[in-house]
Amino acid sequence: MMAALAADPALSAAVVATVAAAGIAGYLALAPRPVRLPVQRRRPDRDPAPSPLQRGAAAATAAVERVMHRRGTPAGASALELAAIRMRPQDFFFLVLVGSLVGTAAGLVLGAHPLVVVLLAGVAPIGAKLGVSRRIAKRQKMFAAQLDDSLQLMASNLRAGHSLPQALASVAGEADSPTSEEFARVVNETRVGRDMGDALELTAARMASDDFTWVTQAIAINREVGGNLAEVLDGVADTIRQRNEIRRQVATLSAEGRLSAMVLMALPFGVGGFLLMTNPSYLAPFTESLLGYGLLVLGAIMLAVGGLWLKKVVEIEF
Repeated sequence: MMAALAADPALSAAVVATVAAAGIAGYLALAPRPVRLPVQRRRPDRDPAPSPLQRGAAAATAAVERVMHRRGTPAGASALELAAIRMRPQDFFFLVLVGSLVGTAAGLVLGAHPLVVVLLAGVAPIGAKLGVSRRIAKRQKMFAAQLDDSLQLMASNLRAGHSLPQALASVAGEADSPTSEEFARVVNETRVGRDMGDALELTAARMASDDFTWVTQAIAINREVGGNLAEVLDGVADTIRQRNEIRRQVATLSAEGRLSAMVLMALPFGVGGFLLMTNPSYLAPFTESLLGYGLLVLGAIMLAVGGLWLKKVVEIEF
């Protein structure tokens, strides 16, 4: 090998160049890199200039905010607050608007039927509405499930000699979300001058909880006539616990019916989507004549009636 390298100067130069390149690459890979500090740390008093995209989004959001405030209060602010969505109403509405425009553009690019384009444009608003409603319902259900433990904690604080505002503050600091957030709201409202009974009633209305309405009434009666509020809360907590057990049993027994209702409601959309992808000409007559549009409207009405019927069948009130 050494003899071959000595006899061929070009081969020797190639080997030397290869070894040198490998050494340089290894050094660059293993050598420590210089630390680069962001501009915010090097110049803390200087804010970075916003990008054109950020400026455009800010201008569009400001325009949406001006339109929403023409009615006096931001539309949807209470729903976002109740759903615990940490976002300004104008930002949320702007995102929904962008999603609707994206759906419309996708339908136009794909060359879809105008009815399909309208449906794609409505996906974002309908999805946002359903998502917010679902978060609100989930939050209210969690509040109802945590209520008996919260009442026990309040009763323990009252037995320890604490006042009612201190007991509420204790629940706000130790309970889980969303109970802690709602009780913290009650504490803050009473600190700024609102009557405690009014604050509790507002919370019961926000959470749509009949059980907490009872608690509010019990506290209001105790404040008027006196008595041992800890024992009253224990009794209410025991009643709520039994109601929750019955509610869970009812949910278990009606689970099969609710699942059947969801399958029956989703079946027309599933079959329609499958036919639309595999054989679009089969559904074309529905969008080519007035009779077809009438049948679509009739089908939507019958589907809505059937959905309400199924909901009443599987929904048990007690």
